[in-house]
Amino acid sequence: MYFLTGWPRRLLCPLKSEEEPFHIHPNSQRFYFAVLSETQLSIWFSRPSVMIVSYIESVKAAAQFGFYQQAEWKPDDSMIAVAAANGYILMFDVVGGGEDKYLYEPVYPKGSPRVKVTPGYKEEQCAPALSLEMKRPIDLEAPITSIKSLQEDLLVSTADGYLHILHWDGVSNGRKAISLCTVPFSLDLQSARGGPSLDLEGLYIRDMEYCVTLDGFAVVLDDGRLGFISPVASRFTQLQGVWAADVTDGTCVAVNNKYRLMAFGCASGSVLVYMIDTTTGSMQLSHKLELTPKHFPDVWNKTGAVKLIRWSPDYSVAMVTWEYGGLSLWSVFGAHLICTLGEDFAYRSDGTKKDPIKISSMCWGAEGYHLWVITSREEAELVENMEGAPPPTQTKQAGILQFHLIKSSNQEQVLLHGEDRLYLTCGDPTQVPSSSSDGPNTPHPHNLAHGLEGSPLHHRSAPSPNSISQGLSTLLGHKHWHVVQVQPHKLHSFRIQKAFTSTSVLRDKYSVCEQNMTVTGGLAWWNDFVVVACYNFTDRQEELRLYLRSSNLDNAFASVTKLHSDTLLLNVFRDLIVLFRADCSIFLYSIERRHDGPNPSACVELLQEVSMSRYIPHPALVVSVTLTSVRTETGIALKAPQQACMAESIMLNLAGQLIMLQRDRSGPQVREKEDQKKLLPFCPPVVLAQCVENVWTTCRSNKKKRHLLEALWLSCGEAGMKVWLPLFPRDHRKPHSFLSRRIMLPFHINIYPLAVLFEDALVLGASNETVLYDGLQGREPLEVTFPYCTVERTSQIYLHHILRQLLVRNLGEQALLLAQSCAALPYFPHVMELMVHVVLEEEATSREPIPDPLLPTVAKFITEFPLFLQTIVHCARKTEYALWNYLFAAVGNPKDLFEECLMAQDLDTAASYLIILQNMEVPAVSRQHATLLFNTALEQGKWDLCRHMIRFLKAIGSGEMETPPPTPTTQEPSSTGGFEFFRNRSISLSQSADGIAAGKFNLQKTFSMPSGPSTKGDCAENMYIDMMLWRHARHLLEQVRLKDLGCFSAQLGFELIGWLCRERTRVARLDDFVMALKCLHKDFLWPFPVIPACSTSSPFKDGHRKTVLSQRLLKSQSADSLLNSDMDTAPPQASARNSNHTWLDGLGALGPEPKEMNTSSSHGGPQTQEAFLSPLTNKSWWPSSTSAFT
Repeated sequence: MYFLTGWPRRLLCPLKSEEEPFHIHPNSQRFYFAVLSETQLSIWFSRPSVMIVSYIESVKAAAQFGFYQQAEWKPDDSMIAVAAANGYILMFDVVGGGEDKYLYEPVYPKGSPRVKVTPGYKEEQCAPALSLEMKRPIDLEAPITSIKSLQEDLLVSTADGYLHILHWDGVSNGRKAISLCTVPFSLDLQSARGGPSLDLEGLYIRDMEYCVTLDGFAVVLDDGRLGFISPVASRFTQLQGVWAADVTDGTCVAVNNKYRLMAFGCASGSVLVYMIDTTTGSMQLSHKLELTPKHFPDVWNKTGAVKLIRWSPDYSVAMVTWEYGGLSLWSVFGAHLICTLGEDFAYRSDGTKKDPIKISSMCWGAEGYHLWVITSREEAELVENMEGAPPPTQTKQAGILQFHLIKSSNQEQVLLHGEDRLYLTCGDPTQVPSSSSDGPNTPHPHNLAHGLEGSPLHHRSAPSPNSISQGLSTLLGHKHWHVVQVQPHKLHSFRIQKAFTSTSVLRDKYSVCEQNMTVTGGLAWWNDFVVVACYNFTDRQEELRLYLRSSNLDNAFASVTKLHSDTLLLNVFRDLIVLFRADCSIFLYSIERRHDGPNPSACVELLQEVSMSRYIPHPALVVSVTLTSVRTETGIALKAPQQACMAESIMLNLAGQLIMLQRDRSGPQVREKEDQKKLLPFCPPVVLAQCVENVWTTCRSNKKKRHLLEALWLSCGEAGMKVWLPLFPRDHRKPHSFLSRRIMLPFHINIYPLAVLFEDALVLGASNETVLYDGLQGREPLEVTFPYCTVERTSQIYLHHILRQLLVRNLGEQALLLAQSCAALPYFPHVMELMVHVVLEEEATSREPIPDPLLPTVAKFITEFPLFLQTIVHCARKTEYALWNYLFAAVGNPKDLFEECLMAQDLDTAASYLIILQNMEVPAVSRQHATLLFNTALEQGKWDLCRHMIRFLKAIGSGEMETPPPTPTTQEPSSTGGFEFFRNRSISLSQSADGIAAGKFNLQKTFSMPSGPSTKGDCAENMYIDMMLWRHARHLLEQVRLKDLGCFSAQLGFELIGWLCRERTRVARLDDFVMALKCLHKDFLWPFPVIPACSTSSPFKDGHRKTVLSQRLLKSQSADSLLNSDMDTAPPQASARNSNHTWLDGLGALGPEPKEMNTSSSHGGPQTQEAFLSPLTNKSWWPSSTSAFT
């Protein structure tokens, strides 16, 4: 596919002239361009883009012939025919420059390595010298409306209703004319034999174009009707025509020879693409190319009539321009790619609207890398008046705009290529660790990627190549393009080397150009070999060459196989090469690696030949040929997975029709041991799909993802994508006889697919992005008129589309198998959400009742996966509130789903369901479920969630009405969990609930006292929250979970000291000291002390001192410190009276006198004393007691 890049370039005519060019037409190879002004014919060269010759008509001749209007090249580029206004055809001979072989020659620095290393490099950069010689003019005595070239003839239509067939050497052979009234026109060729069915009196052909593969002309009559004229016999002795019904506003036409399509522009701004029915010969509408009001609401019906349509050289895209200006690019089957009538093309950076560029003529350059555009006279005057244009005193110069494009290749990874550079993707660069060893000479993709060593870079005037590469390489943040500059029209090979930088680096391995060969059938990789189908100029022989990757591209290292016909297409499948030749035959070759020399070589052997001449009318119609393991499963045992690796079928894209030739297994089977070289014949072809642009398949195998790897993926233009999916029985059961083994599933995506990642269930693509520079001063006018174009890598998930299509067709078992195989993907939860969301949007917003809704089936399908609860609530959070009733009617009551989340201990998901309940239920129900979630969060220590729940409970005031909130009309989408959005109440739970400083305890009462003017309802809510906090604190203290109690107080700002003072006679009272001490050790992971030997042998020696000291220290330091810290909350007298009943004082109440402790001591006494003294000597606990002891 094609993408704009950079700014367009203006080409100025070196000759001073007052005439502006208005028409441009390329030759067959698009190396030369004929440019017309009123009395001047110029020829431009493509590379370098310079004018090489110009012919200026004299004043007398211009008065006789009239101004120039159109030009046409002879197919061999030896002549040019120019149509003049007074009905003359002017013939010009194009001759070489004689002794002056080159008009322009490049000048290189002395000793340039490129000139020395590459033979013929300098000659290829030269512009040839040509001259124009006018022959005798031909007078047709009527104004000329259209002129088109045939092989040796020239077809000219005139305003008097005649078709003139001229010979290029028309002076000697004369001419003949056919009246349009004598051509029978009808709706199809079957009824055309009865005579003329369309009155053509007084009509003439406004525009026409010849289609080689249809052998006829697509025409637009002056009354706007569309038709197709084909010869009944050779040499146009008798013609017949068909016309399209119900169309009367045609303006122009362009034909697509590869896909056998005719694109007609209409006055309404649409492009109608027709095809010829092979059975009846009638014109059938294939599709339309038109702007939609969804994407272009301002201009979709204000473009004016279609002015020009131009197909690209490979016929894969069409460029369209309108009467009121603008450019738009579509794929062959209607996928919209680029339009200059919107976004940065149509608006300046300050928001003001720009006038679209008006085009008088345009054409594609060589291989589609450039679009040559001539603007209208009004547009040229506008550009001249802009800032930066030449002063009025200077002589005006003719200008041509040259747009730069890059296009894609059909690969498993996205690969874009321009005229002199490649844009590659080599995986995710973020997975490669960065290194500090990058020196100043280390290449980096943010700079211009490495050109071929010693090669001159063709710099543009603005912007510089460095800025281009910097813009392209930083498009997606860490997703860079790897740009490699190459020499055009040369064969190169590269190796990709991982570097210890933030990205991968592409380095040129070798580039040895062969001057005696040209690539005809394409390139492919087979293991370490480059497979090339080429033509050898020296031997005049078609060849198949294999170059080893580790050696230079030299014939000395190549394995060469002679071929007997021209090769048009090449592809590789495992160890097989498939070639499509010009005689409409397919050849299969086997490749074998050999080590019979110093370097490995490859042996190629012919295996099979398949003739397709009965099914292919013209070899140019074949778009692609592919060997695959895809089959219809007929007659194949499903218990033989090794057959998935065999080449079972040939896929041909014939003018958009996907044709499959499957091996015929209906006869006796050949065992592999008997004859491994004998291959089965192929069955007659079967059409799988229509309007196919690209095909993807893979030779890899994976038992866990057979659905994705054994499927066939198709790109079908505006129809989106299709997948030919295999259906497997579950658990190797015998399949039903009525169940098809494969199914074709269509689905739409938002990007144009360039590659398919089979195992990852992703489609890769690219899109054009623009950057405005109109605010910069001192810039060229083109930089103000056009934005700078870049290309971004894009991707999209498609799995939810396939699952939905399977569920629609009651193939839930297959959908489950496919989903289970992809459940490990990181974005699988998002796939489930997308499927629910798409079905919900379609069914809930439908204006008509749906007899068989799909949402209940989707809901039941998602319950098979553990992410069911998260999927539903996330989808609801991103959907309008008005659709919630329809959603939960299918998936279940949100209260039940909330309870399931609590049972599964998934509190974050339960919090999301709480938002649903808040909007769908009365506040009492929301408060009830919020309380339940709050208690559970407290028990599990989810402090962030607890803070959110406190804020949530405060927001649900008792003063709110006891009815659900009204249904809003809009919903703010949210893709994150938590409580960022609350409808109708503006409740924000994303703020921090505590202001605890590091290393200190904030003992202020943050939740029990409202922070501002409070109402009675607010006090009730605060008291309700405080009661829950007190209850949880009691629960922790009852279980002697002091560590959790401390975390609870620190995280939620709970006023612990005051609460302990109030609870000293209740839950803070200690009943079992031993159990509490053991729980304390277990809670803080403190080890129990080891009993010293001296203490065990003499328990009364030092035990008395230790016991007395420990009791006094603990009693004086712990109890008194608590009493001093409680001065703000309790009177000292009350604290002193109750101190002997508190849990803290109980630590010192082991006995009234130390003496009793001694008399009652046993062998357990020293253990208790050591366990009691251990916290005192540990500096990490109670630092006041430690300092007192020391």
